[in-house]
Amino acid sequence: MFEAVFGNATVEKVLLFLYRHKQGYPKEIADRFDLAVNAVQQQLKRLELGNVVVNRQLGRTRMYEFNPRYPLRRELENLLEKAFSFLPKDQVERFYTARTRPRRPGKTL
Repeated sequence: MFEAVFGNATVEKVLLFLYRHKQGYPKEIADRFDLAVNAVQQQLKRLELGNVVVNRQLGRTRMYEFNPRYPLRRELENLLEKAFSFLPKDQVERFYTARTRPRRPGKTL
């Protein structure tokens, strides 16, 4: 949906993930969408250079979230909210819904 606006699909997935989960780290985002970690890191670095996102260290993990001081943060979040509402339900369940409890032992994937 944003591929034409932002230049590629990876940045769209990263932004929607951060919108939905409020924060995340590159490996988590890459695993969720079956992307290369390097591609996600590059997009997060680009967003960080533009002051759209900020990072903080949590132990050895670098967590990313939207920059609260970014002047267009509200507008960007409103745009992402609108885009999120147009996603198919199966895509929302597959990529943007966090598991709240562990999988039952022996349950097939």
